[in-house]
Amino acid sequence: MRRKPSAWRRVTATLAIAMPVLLAAGCSTASNAPAAGGENPRLTLKIGSSQPETQPNFYCGMKLLKERIEAQNLNLTLDLFPNSQLGPDAERFASVQAGDVDIDLQGGSAMSTAFPKIGVLDAAYAFDDIDHFFRWIDSNGKAFFDEFNGATDTTIVDAWYFGMRTFTATKPIRKPEDLAGLKIRFPNTPQFLANAEALGANAVAIALEELYLALQQGVAHGQENPVVATHAQKFDEILKVASLTNHQVGTHYVVVSDKTLDKMSQPQKDALFKAIHDIRAENRKCVDDETEKVLDGWRGEPGRTVVEVDQIDREAFIGKAEAYFTTYFKGADLTLYQSIRASA
Repeated sequence: MRRKPSAWRRVTATLAIAMPVLLAAGCSTASNAPAAGGENPRLTLKIGSSQPETQPNFYCGMKLLKERIEAQNLNLTLDLFPNSQLGPDAERFASVQAGDVDIDLQGGSAMSTAFPKIGVLDAAYAFDDIDHFFRWIDSNGKAFFDEFNGATDTTIVDAWYFGMRTFTATKPIRKPEDLAGLKIRFPNTPQFLANAEALGANAVAIALEELYLALQQGVAHGQENPVVATHAQKFDEILKVASLTNHQVGTHYVVVSDKTLDKMSQPQKDALFKAIHDIRAENRKCVDDETEKVLDGWRGEPGRTVVEVDQIDREAFIGKAEAYFTTYFKGADLTLYQSIRASA
């Protein structure tokens, strides 16, 4: 892996926009200086995601980014590839590293094969809620993602909210003991499978693209995802019980290939970074609004059960998860996990 000055250290005075420390990271080196005469090179950027067009992180995220960047007449075109059109998460991230995909929406666990420490941010109940997550990111993101950039040759610009991950299954889940005997689908990454153990779940690792059929056939009795994802992927057509455990803050990091940044002029990079950051708050409201809309529909549907947040034994879940992760994580990962919990 080539080593070079991190994107987080390539800060220029031209990025004179108010934003949290995470975004104070415009990119400028001799290798990616603007073209002669200050021209913006004509570029078409591919942005990918595993999310379908019916989820907020597409229509209140990727689509907004395309509209706002292209409206600035900077010779930038964004081509959108939702719904895993460019491959599953791990394959897409490798393509971002190679420069074949320019921008991608990625979960931390999917990128942990390249940078294991980022998986810690996906630990069950590591963060109390989305406010806790964004406070931590805005206070600690610069140093953390600087390290990520040096290890992966990709730059995380910001994070967009995906929704709190909850269980939908064939029966209510109010406490850890309720998971006994249920086969729950978790994504096939080390951190997600560790989350299953930490919560007391019997995990089955099934690709997202295969999950609907697996639920139909009873290969899995349930799954965990944000409410908006469960509804968009139509898993709620099969699973009639939702338990709002809110056991993990779901986020998508907006990650850009450094090979792409090397091609861009400074005005193009400034515009891209600012648009991604500005969308964060709008995207969060969009996710929250859609979550409540879906939940209201579920609550009013005969034959469907919603186990509300105040009906969950949250302390039992948190205690179980903390006991597990304080022995599961080692060294720097344990220090990171403990610092996150201490910041709650």
